[in-house]
Amino acid sequence: MQTVRIKKGYRFHIAGSPSDILTRLPAPDRVAILPETIPHIKPRLKVSVGDAVKIGSVLFTDKNDSRFRFLSPGGGRIADIEFGPRRVIKAIVVDRQTDDEPEIEFPVVDEKQLNRIAPRHLADHIVDRGMWWVFRELPFRNLPNPDLIPPMILVGLDAQEPFQPSPAVYLKDAETDFAYGLKVLNRLADHRVVVHTAKSLQAQVDTGRKVLTHVISGCYPSDDSGTVHYHIKTGRDQNRAWFITGQDLILLARMLLLGRYPVDRVISVAGSAAPVRQHYRARMGAPLALLVDPAELKGDERLVVGGLLRGYERGSDGYLGLYETALNIVPRGGPAEFLSLFKPGFAKPSYSRTFASKFNRAPMVFDCKRHGDQRACIACMHCADVCPVDMLPQMVYKAVLAREVEEYLELGLLDCVECGLCTYVCPSKIELRQTFVETKAAYAKEQTQNRTV
Repeated sequence: MQTVRIKKGYRFHIAGSPSDILTRLPAPDRVAILPETIPHIKPRLKVSVGDAVKIGSVLFTDKNDSRFRFLSPGGGRIADIEFGPRRVIKAIVVDRQTDDEPEIEFPVVDEKQLNRIAPRHLADHIVDRGMWWVFRELPFRNLPNPDLIPPMILVGLDAQEPFQPSPAVYLKDAETDFAYGLKVLNRLADHRVVVHTAKSLQAQVDTGRKVLTHVISGCYPSDDSGTVHYHIKTGRDQNRAWFITGQDLILLARMLLLGRYPVDRVISVAGSAAPVRQHYRARMGAPLALLVDPAELKGDERLVVGGLLRGYERGSDGYLGLYETALNIVPRGGPAEFLSLFKPGFAKPSYSRTFASKFNRAPMVFDCKRHGDQRACIACMHCADVCPVDMLPQMVYKAVLAREVEEYLELGLLDCVECGLCTYVCPSKIELRQTFVETKAAYAKEQTQNRTV
């Protein structure tokens, strides 16, 4: 086992972390899949409103690669297909058949078959079962090409972003599935598999399992697979590594072993404004109202699906996305405080040393206000101080604004792990992360178009 020490990042002290209590929620009447939250795909609908579907029925495919199929998390009828501007598919909603829910059965791949199957054919099995979405490829975090053998596959047992599910919770009673999933990855990547977690979680995760290859010492986002990859790769030939989360690996293993599309996953509900903060076992694509009763909210909260720094806002009538396993409920924040700069409170979260809270290690309440207006970059270097992949975000940002493609690539834009720290620490309130995400996506689209010409 190798220890990787990552010096940069930031250690948050945020109130509202979830307990390790795990409660199973009842199956909801409706579930949904949200194509707009899946990056780098162009959905092609395979169903219409009113169509009967089963668990595992194909709802849509990717226009870029029709092999990539996305399956229904519920059996029943298509209740609604929600479109946004320019006919972007926002949600496909399924009314579940609550009694005897129909589902498709797939061929099983047991351990004996796994040992005989060729890596290329194993990838075909996963693609045919609509589970290829569990894999993503660096640096764009897109779906990888099933025809290629990855230079390595990273398995992240990470939970440092506020507030993702604890690996200790979702690994409990799933050790056999997780171990089988690792065997699948070793076949796909010719035994080049990296299993990593934060040092603070090592004792909880690896007790008796002995599966970890790397322990990561550092604060957020040191345990992100992109960050780990940046610090352990040895050459350019490893740039196109794949990664998968620990919980998604369990889903993949269950699909192959049981021949059924997995629809349950562990979700964390947290945040200082959450009425109850704990873990739940819930249906994939469950409505947010199942995780938190809107009647228990005061009305001034923001529901953030995903991590606090990478997630997106949804109303209580929304649904969980395919990749999201966390719901954070935080205050929106009240009106601007008069002369707040001259009131250096002990409980005001800030990266800057302007406030006395810099020395406060107790959990503090974070709200959604920017606490200031956007202005020009002041070259404070805060963003460079926390960037875990040694970028100079302020220089990359200026190169992006100037449309100097070669310059921002040379400065390391593709190494960006989209952690959001640069935006958080920026005293000028510049949306650095959003700029980098959009620029990377545009560059990835351009590369794809060039390959198909």
